Amino acid sequence: MSLYELKIQNLRKMYSRRIIFSGVTIHFSKPGVYGIAGTNGSGKSTLVKIIAGLLIPSSGTITHILNGKNLPEDQSINLVGFSSPYLNFYEEFSALENMKMLTGIRGLVPDEDYLNKLFDHFHLADRKNDPVKAYSSGMKQRLRLIFAFFHNPRLVILDEPVSNLDNSGKEQIYRLVNQKQTESIILIASNDDSDLALCEQVTNIEEFKETQ
Repeated sequence: MSLYELKIQNLRKMYSRRIIFSGVTIHFSKPGVYGIAGTNGSGKSTLVKIIAGLLIPSSGTITHILNGKNLPEDQSINLVGFSSPYLNFYEEFSALENMKMLTGIRGLVPDEDYLNKLFDHFHLADRKNDPVKAYSSGMKQRLRLIFAFFHNPRLVILDEPVSNLDNSGKEQIYRLVNQKQTESIILIASNDDSDLALCEQVTNIEEFKETQ
């Protein structure tokens, strides 16, 4: 398997004159489960949005490395899977239609066998052709988790992964994380002790607060 690494160097984010975090430097050099911890409002979600390419940092760099080669953004984007409670789908379309559309937007060819396995894993197989507007909050969260994993990314970012999930849903995502930790770098942003217990290394965003 090819070697993937993620380097975060001197990352800073400011909103207006307020510093969210500064000096975040982390090197993830091998597959595994890693945590980003912090209290509500501390900047966890902001950090993982930047890593996922959804926000631009005020300064610092995010570098995706494959087999020792730094990748440009247009090549690194498809190495990343992302899930968050604020991720929305097209409500009028079915779960399966959403997955296929989002795959097409990213220029990927869906692995339908694997996608079906994920629907099975998250107990959504019998509802995958239903419109998303008919889903409960927990079902939508499980669909977000399918979206993070469906293209077998090298970097999986899970922001508050157990939000809206019952115990069965938590067990499903924890089992999948354990299965995938030898193949991918999995980042979990959370203040849930059960989430962080999965992680071999946890970075607390509170350590990167700085006043001007």
